[in-house]
Amino acid sequence: MVDTTPLTRAVDHFADRLRAAPQSRLQRSAASEALSLARELSRRAQLLEEPGSEPREMPDAGMFAAADQITVAVHDLAVVLTADDEVEDAVRLVEEAQKRAGV
Repeated sequence: MVDTTPLTRAVDHFADRLRAAPQSRLQRSAASEALSLARELSRRAQLLEEPGSEPREMPDAGMFAAADQITVAVHDLAVVLTADDEVEDAVRLVEEAQKRAGV
């Protein structure tokens, strides 16, 4: 079993920062960046869970749900990851998204 703690820790940190961010920051870019991340994490999880199936897109639940969406998506992904390099790649994705979000 692969250790996904670095991934869940990175997303928890990003989610906490989103929850603490002012509405103006969420409106500028943070929420849309988080939604893009959640959709990518969800897509990756679905491709691993159901190879050959077309992944479904995570809906936009609004800027105040962005933190919850990345948290749910990463937990789904963490369950199906099988290699350390997959975890490292996902951590990089989260860290890059957080930088772009500015939180």
